Amino acid sequence: MDATADISAADDNDAEGAERDFVLITGMSGAGRSEAIHTFEDLGYFCIDNLPPALLGQLVALTVLPGSRIRRVAVVCDVRGGEFFEELSAELDDLELVGHPFRILFLTADDRTLVARYKETRRRHPLIEAGSVAESIAAERVQVEAILERADLVIDTSTLRPQELRALIREKFVLAGRETQLTVTVSSFGFKYGLPIDADIVMDVRFLPNPYYHDRLRSKTGLDRTVRSFVLDKPETAIFLERWCSLLDFLLPNYLSEGKSQLNITLGCTGGMHRSVVLAEKTAEHIRSLGFPVAVSHRDIAKDKNR
Repeated sequence: MDATADISAADDNDAEGAERDFVLITGMSGAGRSEAIHTFEDLGYFCIDNLPPALLGQLVALTVLPGSRIRRVAVVCDVRGGEFFEELSAELDDLELVGHPFRILFLTADDRTLVARYKETRRRHPLIEAGSVAESIAAERVQVEAILERADLVIDTSTLRPQELRALIREKFVLAGRETQLTVTVSSFGFKYGLPIDADIVMDVRFLPNPYYHDRLRSKTGLDRTVRSFVLDKPETAIFLERWCSLLDFLLPNYLSEGKSQLNITLGCTGGMHRSVVLAEKTAEHIRSLGFPVAVSHRDIAKDKNR
């Protein structure tokens, strides 16, 4: 099967599908390719490390099949592929011929930095047969020169820390219309049933008046209008929400800038049925207003309902 020959036909049938993005990561060994592929993985890309260039066409064909859920792809092709790496330019020519868009991220660093990184990690350079590490680096520069000339973005990582490289990649390769790449989960829970094990931020809201002590509200939950009104109408709640939302306004952009891709925020009350449910919903509303995707869950909402 000639995978690339089928791409044009698939494109014709893909009238509306999700926006696609195909990123090739390459460059010098030791320049940060592993950090780059992990960054794309955190951004929700389908990622493959050390892909033989001959398989690029087949992988692209999968992304354009009707109904395919693989839309955003990032792959690493480099000199670890040995003689197969020489096929990369020809494979990219084939993708251009059929009109499939792709972008190339090329990572590099100066020789002194690359040598120091290899000494620090004690890893073996893939071209070490060429001689010393320095000689291997020189040989690699010759091999990747043709791809360097085609690169859409070249990043010199000589002076970059890992988090700085991640931030630069996010800035340059985030898809249009996807301004945030931090996914937030907001949940409620009851302290009597234990703390959630995967929480990043835990907020205790047991300081607020408890609807449980009102007979007409006891069997209801924080999703019911009467319970919601009881909790939100309290002056303590208004003050809390103002300060809590202000804290979230500060925290979320900073988590994003530091490269965090998933944040779990959980709010707890005694039984996880009333106060925490109301305030988890309000928290999610506020985070959505900031432009972050949010999922909401209520772990213990039904456990005390029949008490």
